[in-house]
Amino acid sequence: MLLPLVTHPHYSYQFNDNHRFPMQKFKLLQQYLTQQGICTKSNTFRPGSAKLKLLETAHCPNYLHKLINNELNNKELRRMGLPWSEDLLRRTLISPVGTLLTCQLALKHGIACHLAGGTHHAHYDFGSGFCMLNDLAIAANSLIAQGKVSKVLIFDVDVHQGDGTAQILANQPKVFTCSVHCEKNFPARKAQSDLDINIPVGANDETYLQMMSDGFEQALLLAQPDFVIYDAGVDVFCDDPLGLIDVSTEGIRQRDKYVLKRCLELGIPVATVIGGGYDKDEMALAKRHAIAVEQAYLLKKNYLG
Repeated sequence: MLLPLVTHPHYSYQFNDNHRFPMQKFKLLQQYLTQQGICTKSNTFRPGSAKLKLLETAHCPNYLHKLINNELNNKELRRMGLPWSEDLLRRTLISPVGTLLTCQLALKHGIACHLAGGTHHAHYDFGSGFCMLNDLAIAANSLIAQGKVSKVLIFDVDVHQGDGTAQILANQPKVFTCSVHCEKNFPARKAQSDLDINIPVGANDETYLQMMSDGFEQALLLAQPDFVIYDAGVDVFCDDPLGLIDVSTEGIRQRDKYVLKRCLELGIPVATVIGGGYDKDEMALAKRHAIAVEQAYLLKKNYLG
């Protein structure tokens, strides 16, 4: 089949245009990929809403109760960074299922893409940085628990460190976390991933791509994974307001092609999520997020048919 894609109409909802989180990018991403002929009815899958048992594979039951029942205090809401609403809760409960479904499709087809996900700042018992539930940790723990895979590599190239993922999975030997991030960016207090690649502020394409590719090869060697979850954040872009490094659109394309091609060359199934990106021009941002999907589409045809 064509490249499997996972998305849901509830990922975007009516939201404050003045907020720095670009809530419409998910809808625009699907629209753009449809225009390109990459997203069709036949290769698009819609996830359902998560059950508590799934969420508890990575999160504290008390935190989940407060999140679901709108009982978070003002401090907790500020740390989360998004105003609680029924719409936010609905999309929050769907997205982890979307990432897990994407992983299941990748196991079957070699590669699959989630048109959302990558909420790597969500910790075991609190939300942070626009992230309420950690879809990466939930999916990885679920795959391991189901016996689907023996070793998962989470390769996270969002410009911000995947601190929540690192901490949730710190004592999970069957999941290897690697974060390639700007060393002087959020969060101020870094966690310890299994492997951290600290990119200097202002790094250009050449520096970034060399450090990223070296980091990926090191992670593959250390982890020996039979499955990869790739968080393809595009907030590394030179004009992203929350980025601080200087990577071009072409640099992002080369990055995504490198990671996905290596996975397919090595016969390792790979699932992608979109991660961060905060450009106020949400259509331009959606096109940037589409790069990983476009590369996956081309590579699937070349390597997997």
